[in-house]
Amino acid sequence: MKKILLKSLLLFGIFAVTFSSCKEKETAQIEDEPRGIILANMDTLVSPKDDFYSYVNGTWMKNTEIPEDEVRWGGFNVLRKKTDQDMLAILDKAQKSDKYAPETDQAKAIMIFQTELDTLSRNKEGITPLQPILDKIAAITSIQDFQKVMTENAAEVSQPFFGIAAFSDPNDSSMNACYITPGGLGLPDRDYYTNTDAKSIEIRQQYVDHITRMLQFLGDTEEEARKQAETILAFETNLAIPRLDKVARRDFRNFNNPRSLEEVQKMVPSIAWKDAFTSMGVTKKVDTIMVMQPAYMKVVENTMKKGDINTWKTVMRWATLNNAAGMLSTEIEKANWDFYSKTLRGAKKQKSAEERALATVNNTVGEALGKLYVDEMFPPEAKKKAEDMIANVIEAFKERIQKLDWMGDTTKVKAIQKLDKFTVKIGYPDKWKDFSTMSVKPENNYYQNMVAVAEWQLKDNLDKINEPVDRTEWGMSPQTVNAYFNPFNNEIVFPAAILQPPFYDYLADEAVNYGGIGAVIGHEISHAFDDSGSRFDSDGNLVNWWTEGDLNQFTERVNKLAEQYDQIEVLDSVFINGKFTSGENIGDLGGLLGAYDGLQRFYKENGRPENIDGFTPEQRFFMSWATIWRTKQRDEALRTQIQTDPHSPGRYRATQPLLNIDAFYEAFDIKEGDKMYVKPEDRVRIW
Repeated sequence: MKKILLKSLLLFGIFAVTFSSCKEKETAQIEDEPRGIILANMDTLVSPKDDFYSYVNGTWMKNTEIPEDEVRWGGFNVLRKKTDQDMLAILDKAQKSDKYAPETDQAKAIMIFQTELDTLSRNKEGITPLQPILDKIAAITSIQDFQKVMTENAAEVSQPFFGIAAFSDPNDSSMNACYITPGGLGLPDRDYYTNTDAKSIEIRQQYVDHITRMLQFLGDTEEEARKQAETILAFETNLAIPRLDKVARRDFRNFNNPRSLEEVQKMVPSIAWKDAFTSMGVTKKVDTIMVMQPAYMKVVENTMKKGDINTWKTVMRWATLNNAAGMLSTEIEKANWDFYSKTLRGAKKQKSAEERALATVNNTVGEALGKLYVDEMFPPEAKKKAEDMIANVIEAFKERIQKLDWMGDTTKVKAIQKLDKFTVKIGYPDKWKDFSTMSVKPENNYYQNMVAVAEWQLKDNLDKINEPVDRTEWGMSPQTVNAYFNPFNNEIVFPAAILQPPFYDYLADEAVNYGGIGAVIGHEISHAFDDSGSRFDSDGNLVNWWTEGDLNQFTERVNKLAEQYDQIEVLDSVFINGKFTSGENIGDLGGLLGAYDGLQRFYKENGRPENIDGFTPEQRFFMSWATIWRTKQRDEALRTQIQTDPHSPGRYRATQPLLNIDAFYEAFDIKEGDKMYVKPEDRVRIW
């Protein structure tokens, strides 16, 4: 579950987890488990009043090892493994079928899959597929040449300066606007360049070592490569420093900087912007542009005024190789993995070639296979029950808003109006993406097919500039184990793949379902009212709908919750950033409260069940929540998550929200003196 702000550029959500595989033995064991709470995973020697996470998950934590090709392991990963197995079976069946002509979307998905797996051809070609674009970079002798290569080959060349994209206008969410975005960098986030702690300094040196290794694939000597690597790090650092930090990037108001084309031209006169738009394929007349980070653009101009074309070429050459590394030989792909997965995230082993190729298909033409996935894996009764649950949680959220003692009536009306205007998408799109113009061909090599994908994606996006927003479009394919809230569309979206155990089982106990998918539903609803989503009105416009007093009350509570998370030390001297994770933490707390009330509404209408295994429905609800967030994680991955991911680690998502929920104390009779106890006056109460 993610909160989509700027499509692939700005994607926030309930979890940012790498999903993949598990050992056959462990997977089989999990798949054979009964529905509901798995008693064998608990450690009942631990008191739920002192350590609720270990009480629910203690035996699982002791007996589970992270597979070598994973950097974390938990319920999400298991479900992703199952979904990947389903998708690989669907792909295999599709490959053996003769009903998909080459021009069909399904055939294109198969071609991408097969060309990635054709490692003999990839290894034989080596760096050759990349050579034409490298030659264009090498031939640059002027800023005019630089702009031409950068814009005419935007789908193939990579550079750290700027990008152009279409997305919803925050001031009129029914229309798409043109955005100028900062370009990409080689390290995952600005903080990697600016932090001064010993680990960050070490990572920057490892990055230099990595660049040095990679450039030698292009024929550079080690000495030449290392000199360039030092230049690249210094150049990227210069462009990283003026960018907004990760907390500021959560506030879309910081991106709402409309400028005329003439103003942009004055801001960065080194670029001929009208020509740049034309060269990148923008066919619409562009009068107003959203400049996401004006201060950053000033630094870009100062950099370009220096006219150090050789350095630009060096950086562009590296960025282009870095972006294409996974599309070339397996040796280059492995070298890329060694830094980005092994060094930065602690992975011990690459995923299988089939899993990597499937991930590529899912990220390019995922909806082409999504049609087949839905037909085979998503029963209509599952969708109907999910729809009923969502409606129930929304009604529970309305009731919670009505009862708030800190919010005035005027703001309450606006908040409920926002709920009433929610669009809910479940399972799969009503209108599927059309990939008919994507030039993926059987005679292409893998790199050529991926360039064709990138060209299609770029054109598909830029063609939307100054066009109405297509609100039927989905940001995820049906086989994605995830969900999201889009504040511009005021919509919550739940792909089919997440509507499976352990999150959701339409045949299971309602308390377990509400503690799983119900709380996930509540989480996405809560994103409409977190510290970021609450800035958008019921139509998805960036408009303040709060009274001043209510906004002050809300902000005070949000800050108090952030302070709670600031105190959590996940590794030695590594703490959760409460403000950075604020939206997701609010989502977890609000989502649990809404789901809990939704469960009580369900019982009021359908009757209250008996205890199961000695646990009340309320106890099973909270246990279910702690179950879905059980996680084992490598230290490197945990450190990277704290640096880059707006979600708190799973262990703390499982328990920290509970400390602020009175019903949790009642369910497990938690009193003062118990380790899980927080004084009522110190509990955060928002939604």
